[in-house]
Amino acid sequence: MGILSRSPTYGRRSEDNGMKLLATALFATAFGILLGLSFPSFWISNASLPKNLLRSIAISNRHSDNAAPVHAIDISKIWVPSNPKGAERLPPSIIASESDLYLHRLWGNPEEDLKKKPRYLVTFTVGYKQRQNIDACVKKFSDNFTIVLFHYDGKTSEWDDEFDWSKNVIHISVRKQTKWWYAKRFLHPDIVARYDYIFMWDEDLGVDHFDAEEYIHMVKKHGLEISQPGLDPEKGCTWQITKKREHVEVHKETDEKLEWCSNPPRPPCAAFVEIMAPVFSRDAWRCVWHMIQNDLVHGWGLDFALRRCVEEPAYEKIGIVDTQWIVHQFIPSLGSQGKEEDGKSPLQGVRDRCHMEWKMFERRVDEAEKEYFKSLQVQTPSNSTTLH
Repeated sequence: MGILSRSPTYGRRSEDNGMKLLATALFATAFGILLGLSFPSFWISNASLPKNLLRSIAISNRHSDNAAPVHAIDISKIWVPSNPKGAERLPPSIIASESDLYLHRLWGNPEEDLKKKPRYLVTFTVGYKQRQNIDACVKKFSDNFTIVLFHYDGKTSEWDDEFDWSKNVIHISVRKQTKWWYAKRFLHPDIVARYDYIFMWDEDLGVDHFDAEEYIHMVKKHGLEISQPGLDPEKGCTWQITKKREHVEVHKETDEKLEWCSNPPRPPCAAFVEIMAPVFSRDAWRCVWHMIQNDLVHGWGLDFALRRCVEEPAYEKIGIVDTQWIVHQFIPSLGSQGKEEDGKSPLQGVRDRCHMEWKMFERRVDEAEKEYFKSLQVQTPSNSTTLH
């Protein structure tokens, strides 16, 4: 057998191939460098690669030992004890703990909804039969006021048919309920927090001599936290303190029958307004709302306790505005919403309930006082809440 030997031609061919590969590699490297210098801002964009591929690259980078650490936000770690109860898991700056009764559009930029934000709130508890009276009242309040009608007779759409202003006020309808029932459920202090003053008015008030803006001016001028307009002394019977006086802007005290008022700085000789047309500052209302009882819906006796919701001396912060006065028409319309029972007319049944609630409220306040001072181990001071 002959001996096999490597041919000189084969060796030269291998050497030539190696040189070609080296030259190709050098050329590719140079081209890459040239391309990078020519387009320094060239990056792979989201549009240049399929999303699945980009996601795969991101996952690979996340698990790579050489990848930069990513600090993800763990929202389960948010806990702010100073937030309102129940909202501790929210970042503080997103919390909206207060609200208002401003009406908003269903379209457009929310920041452009309100051309004007009313500063005051007025509510009337109404039945459709008193619509002409309420029409006169509503016209006394400017666009600085949000107006709410509480309907105890279930009629609401009828108002829109008769009065143009009705389409721009808030209607809340629950049959056979009272002003204080509505107030407790719909006027929580955090809901009406944007209003400087809250008017809680009945439906049977004559307002020929009343101007709402001027009333607000007087309240601010005299520093009244709780107030009401003076009442025409010639129309019906009322407490001495709420009767309109001549030649004064505001009064805060009066003389009363001795058996009704043995302690002049106390109600009804001072620090007293009636529950038919009270006006509360924002701070006073926050206190009054908490004092309203859920089941005592007529509010009788509440007027004797309102002084608890202002700083002492209370008779300096509670008063009657004489320059803006009203007429109490004494229309017992809510009495018709009662029920004839045990031989009593609907009106008599409602009045009996009012007197019963007065006694119950007085007893609850007295017992709460005693319980509080007992917890402090001190003697209960003489601080009568209601009329004896």
